[in-house]
Amino acid sequence: MFETASHDALAGLLDALGLSETPYGMFYTNDAPASGFAPEAGPPLSIEAEQAGTIDWGAVWGSFSCVLGKLWLARRKGEAAWFAADRYGCPGGSFYLGFHQPQLDFIACYISTGIPGTPVAGERYLPSPASARRFFTEIAPRPAPAKYCVFKPVTRFAPHETPETVTFFARGETLTGLANLAAFVTDDFEVTAAPFGAGCSFMTTWPLHYLARSRPRAVLGCGDPSARKFLKPDEMTFTVPSTLYEQLLTRWPEAFLATKTWAGVQKKIARSREVWKEEG
Repeated sequence: MFETASHDALAGLLDALGLSETPYGMFYTNDAPASGFAPEAGPPLSIEAEQAGTIDWGAVWGSFSCVLGKLWLARRKGEAAWFAADRYGCPGGSFYLGFHQPQLDFIACYISTGIPGTPVAGERYLPSPASARRFFTEIAPRPAPAKYCVFKPVTRFAPHETPETVTFFARGETLTGLANLAAFVTDDFEVTAAPFGAGCSFMTTWPLHYLARSRPRAVLGCGDPSARKFLKPDEMTFTVPSTLYEQLLTRWPEAFLATKTWAGVQKKIARSREVWKEEG
């Protein structure tokens, strides 16, 4: 069971942070989601199929959709977004969510310098395909533990469901509150990490990567230029494992969020919301 404080505790934390949007939890399940946004079905992906030349790339790109793109649609409705091995949307997302390993050679070229002599110029996020392959090896996504990967507001979790990670969507001032609060509750001066990665990796792969190494960390994203179009201007993601989320919920009144110093920051948050015409 997802042992969390009452909705009042979450409401109090969000109010202190100047957030109106409920954070999203991520979990895996074998129960088919009853509703939500998901990609269309795509062909199977594997390094063996790529090497054999049997991947139907036309079908891959024909059903393409970004994980954060589906989340963007879900967030606007307060709904779920979900993915599966046959409904992954993006070859990169399929890898980061644990639906296929190792990552395809095409993607190693695509996120770096491209493929010479072809229209694939590359995104140039890494200096070479070798660098990309090293990154994929080091981040080592965990194989998906169940059929479906689901993201939905934490307030919509059933009693038998537990999120593995929880993601806040926030701008600068609020992010300072989250990062400093994470340091306060963990007594870890380096608890917030801002690694390289794709937009969905910050919400899934990276926090699970740190957790598996007995170093629970908050992960600041989304530094992925390709996914920025699926976030509000100046908005970033801040993802924590569920145990750290529980600490944020229960201990925030002990920290600086209840001080006059933070009250001054709250005024800036209010001005920002006014500029972006967002409700308080």
